[in-house]
This record gives sequence, C-alpha cells and structure tokens, in this order.
Amino acid sequence: MGGGRRDDAVLVLPSAGPDPIPLPTALAAVLGYARGRRPLFFRSPSQPQGRWVYVLAYALDRFDSLAHETADRPTDRDVLVAEGLHGRLDPAGWREVRGTLDDVWPAVAGLLDRAAGRAFWELPADEFSVLAEPGTVGAALRTLTGVPGARHVVAALHARHPALVPLVDGVTRRQLYGHVGEGDSGPEAVVHRELTANAAAFAVLETATASLLGRPLTRLRLHDVLLWLSGSLRMTHAVAVGRALAADSEQGLDALLPA
Repeated sequence: MGGGRRDDAVLVLPSAGPDPIPLPTALAAVLGYARGRRPLFFRSPSQPQGRWVYVLAYALDRFDSLAHETADRPTDRDVLVAEGLHGRLDPAGWREVRGTLDDVWPAVAGLLDRAAGRAFWELPADEFSVLAEPGTVGAALRTLTGVPGARHVVAALHARHPALVPLVDGVTRRQLYGHVGEGDSGPEAVVHRELTANAAAFAVLETATASLLGRPLTRLRLHDVLLWLSGSLRMTHAVAVGRALAADSEQGLDALLPA
C-alpha cells in the first residue's frame, strides 16, 4: 500500500464510477451487502392479519454461503444455487438453464484446462485479448454471453469457480461495456485490468472481509459486489447500513485495515 495511511488506500474502479473508493467505504459496502436487512410485510395462514418482518436485503446468504456443487457434470443443484442470486425460475426457464449448462460444459472444461489452477487475476492480460485467440480464457468466457438463461448459467458457474468465472449480469455488463478497449475479448477484460491494477488494495479488502464476515470472498466477487451496488444505485444504502452495523457492534471498520 506504499506505506501510506489506511485512509489514503483506495480502489480505482472506473467501471464503478469516476471517484476512487476508499477501502473503509468498500468494506462498509460489503458489510451492508452481507448483513443488511429490509422490512417486508408478510401474511401467513397463522397470521392472516400480517406483520412486518426484516429479511436480508441482498443475496450473500442465499448464494455465496451455499455449498457449491462438486460433481464433474452439471446437476440440478447448480440451478438451485443460481436461483439464490437471481431469483426463482418458472418451469420453462428452469429447463432452459439446466439444458444450457449441459451445452456449455465442454467450454467450461476448456476454460479450466487453460487456467491451469490459476485465479482470474493471476492470468496474463493476453488471456483477454482477441489477438491471442483462439483458446484463451476470454474466448471461453465469451461463449457464455447470450446463451439461453445466461444470467443464471454464469451464476451457477461462478458458484463452482468463484476465483475464475466473473459474475457478470445485465447491470454489471452495462457498467463494464463503456470501458472495453480495442482488442478486448469482452467486458471480462475490464474486470481483469481493474483487479490487477488494484491488486494490493484488493488483497487488503479480501483479508478484512474474511475477518469481518467470518468467511472469505474472492476479490473477483468483491469487485462484482462493488460494481453491482454502484450500477444498481444501491451503493449509498449499502455503505450506510454497513457503517451502522459496525457502529452497533462496536467493531470499527478502520481497525480491520492496516495502518
């Protein structure tokens, strides 16, 4: 971090907006995403008059906290895990996603072979350049764009490979496209550039997040959380909730970050 004060440490993520994100702010946003709740008026047969309940506002417990599938072929559980992030599918949509997972599985196998155990941010930039194709990681990821049920398919694959498959959906893809450069294989190239350019800051955020939540999140997922919160106009809410939760628990966010 260059020996600077922790308040000077920032994430420079053009896809998320023009202003750098201070690490304490990023950590508050992640905490708000993980534990923030919202009111919901709920009726049930036992309480037909209804009552207010507070449910999780975001998807971390419904998606990231689930045990991922480990079978060497797609299974029904892959679809169920993806529904935890993007919502329930109707029967036709469910069959579509399940069938697409079977269809893209050879490309996923090629992606894993090409990565050879490396994380997304450990790959060289050429893996996301059209000049190095065919056979690159970027080319394999591009095959997932536009497939039937793509949003749930990508979520299922990220759940299996959270350090390799970027969790790109409609909101984040629109944020990324404006920063795609000539020769990029797709918006995933933007994610790769931002992760590598902010490697030291993301390493700190990974460690602080694991301490705060009691479970790790990869920097690939942390980037997605910050980008999605920004693109969906929820960043201010998540940061405010995270700071309030930290204050209520007397757990200072700054204390989790190195001086």
